[in-house]
Amino acid sequence: MAELRTIARHAGTVLAGQLATMAYGVTDTIVAGRYAEASLAALSVGAAIYMSVYVGLMGVTQALLPVWSELHGARQAQRLGHSFRQGLYLWALLVAVGMAVLLNPAQLLHWADVPPSLRGEVHDYLGVLALALPAALAFRLYGTLNQSLGHPQLVTWLQLGSLGLKIPLSIWFTFGGLGLPALGAPGCAWATLLVHTGMLALALWLLRTRELYAAYQLWQWPGRPDRALLGAFLRLGIPSGLTILVEVTSFTLMALFIARQGTTAAAAHQIAANLAAVLYMAPLAIGIASSARASYWLGAGQPARARHAVGVGLSLVAGGALLLAGTLILVREPLAAVYASSGDVVTLAAPLLLWVALYHLFDGLQALAVFVLRCWRITLAPLAIYAVLLWGLGLYGGHVLAYEGVGPWGALNHPAAFWMAGSVAMAMAALTFWLMIWRVLRK
Repeated sequence: MAELRTIARHAGTVLAGQLATMAYGVTDTIVAGRYAEASLAALSVGAAIYMSVYVGLMGVTQALLPVWSELHGARQAQRLGHSFRQGLYLWALLVAVGMAVLLNPAQLLHWADVPPSLRGEVHDYLGVLALALPAALAFRLYGTLNQSLGHPQLVTWLQLGSLGLKIPLSIWFTFGGLGLPALGAPGCAWATLLVHTGMLALALWLLRTRELYAAYQLWQWPGRPDRALLGAFLRLGIPSGLTILVEVTSFTLMALFIARQGTTAAAAHQIAANLAAVLYMAPLAIGIASSARASYWLGAGQPARARHAVGVGLSLVAGGALLLAGTLILVREPLAAVYASSGDVVTLAAPLLLWVALYHLFDGLQALAVFVLRCWRITLAPLAIYAVLLWGLGLYGGHVLAYEGVGPWGALNHPAAFWMAGSVAMAMAALTFWLMIWRVLRK
């Protein structure tokens, strides 16, 4: 019971912060939807690209969680501090890669056949978010450190507080007022830039002033790049980041393919994708907490307690996924109406949410599995499985169902085609990962 309380408390704290962060996307979706259908469609495409880039890069920093948790469990404060300082070199590399992609989206928009009428607003939206990326990734590095130390509340407080600033700024910048012109979807991005900058400033102040961090000597000069340590970071982080990138793009790239069906379909999919991302926060939080505890016990030399932490996490994820999926099924129509004022968008979005509920059941199980496998440094196999199942069966399969047809069934030309194929692919991924975990834990 002690492990259950620890993981539940840790996961609950992380979840509160993650939901506050996800509320940024919910806020932007609602604000853009109320402003104009075209702005919501532009936000759908722009958010798909940004999230693909950001979450993939964030996955690299998140992969450091088991490394720092093990050092914390082994009571090696100086090594942990050195590892964190060296992580700043990794941060700089990730920022350079991410900004290069966000500032040059033209080829991607052309490849995805995004309507020309949307491209200008999407380009402006991504340009502003490119400026926000350094602060966003730096804050994620701070968050990973606190999660490894078992103090996620120091992250959550900042995330919850920032939401109170994000909502009015998004409304103001999007609709204009008080001398500011209406900016549409890019207004949401400007609000995000200001909020991320403020959160990072407060995080740096905490790192400088809180006694909790004193033993790790975080403010020392990082020194020359430690090639051995950075190489270990990259061997763990790159496959992990690519794994998350494949997972996220397996449904964020849906937005690019669905955009050719028109603004109504793109807007309806944005609602479905946004809710799927919100639901994902629960298993994500449990995965972070469970993997942090499992790695802590591995570092402390107690593998049996690490296995117990994995079992606790699995029970929490399975129960939570059933509860959330059932709730979504019951409230799907009024929930879709909250997001958009257009009756056509709501009518198209409500049935999609049935598929989102099914998708979430398997998404939660595989999300936890990936975090658990990372504790034992298993990263390449999940990447290969993701690429085959989620991109191959899920994304490509959805494209075939939507635009080509299968056998006697003609092309659906409907966003639901992608969610059908994605649900099947996610179920197969979850089954494969948990078979791998069973073999690891049995040893």
